[in-house]
Amino acid sequence: MTKGDIILVSFPFTNFIGRKLRPAVILFETALDFTACFITSQTNWEEPTDVLLIPSKANGLRKESLIRTSKIATIDRQLAKGLLGKLHPNEMNQLDKKLKILLQLK
Repeated sequence: MTKGDIILVSFPFTNFIGRKLRPAVILFETALDFTACFITSQTNWEEPTDVLLIPSKANGLRKESLIRTSKIATIDRQLAKGLLGKLHPNEMNQLDKKLKILLQLK
């Protein structure tokens, strides 16, 4: 897994009561785990730091979706269920810009 890969993962709810299988984009990985932002098809809830994704063969998504940069989790590598696709370089640039805004980096 590398930055920009879109995978299926059992992603935890923010209240830790449950999990849902959903796409996520890899931010970075270590030998034991990876850090990712979840992806949602609920585009009507778009926030200023979200990245809009249009379905393509490259990203493997079936619906217009949002990368929720505010929904970041570090997850055990064993919870990754498979590779869907990869972000286009333009989408990677947008993701980097939105993460800088979210994390208030210059």
